[in-house]
Amino acid sequence: MSEHLQNTVQALQERFRATSSQFRNEISVFLQPDQIVAACTMLRDEYDFEMLEDETAVDYWPEETPRFHVVYHLYSYQHNERICLRVPLNGNNPSLPTIEGVYPNANWYEREVWDMFGIHYDGHSDLRRILMPHDWEGHPLRKDYPLGHEEIMFTFNFDEINARKRYAKE
Repeated sequence: MSEHLQNTVQALQERFRATSSQFRNEISVFLQPDQIVAACTMLRDEYDFEMLEDETAVDYWPEETPRFHVVYHLYSYQHNERICLRVPLNGNNPSLPTIEGVYPNANWYEREVWDMFGIHYDGHSDLRRILMPHDWEGHPLRKDYPLGHEEIMFTFNFDEINARKRYAKE
C-alpha cells in the first residue's frame, strides 16, 4: 500500500472512527450511513479521489446482519489509486444520504441501486426506476425476491414440459 493511501485510510479512521480491511490489495473502509457525504467530500477535496468509479450494493440476507452493504469505488487520477467505501445498512427499508452533490455521476448509480435493491437515497434529485419498467413491483436483486424460471427442455423431458406450456389458442 502506498504512503498516500495509508494516510488516506488513517485519516478516515481518525475522523470517522472507521474500520478498514485489505483483501488482494484492495482497501475497504467501513463507514456509518450518516458519514458517507462527509467522507466522500474529504476524499475528493483533500486526498484527490476525483472520480466515483462505481456504486453498487450487496444483499447478505438471511446469513448476516446488517443485511445490505452499499459499496463505493473511488479513484484518484493523480495518484493512480483506488479505495473502496462500504456502508452497512440494516432492515428491509434501508436508506442513506445521497452523494450526488459530491460526485454528480452518483445520480445514475443510486437510481440503479434503488431500482435493483430498494435502498432509498435521502435528498436524491430524481429517484425513480432506471432499469425496470416504472410499474414494476419489487427489487429483483434482493435475495428475498421470488425467483421465476422456465425449465429447460431436453429430449428426455420434452413431452412433460410441453404438456405444461401455455400456447396461444388457434
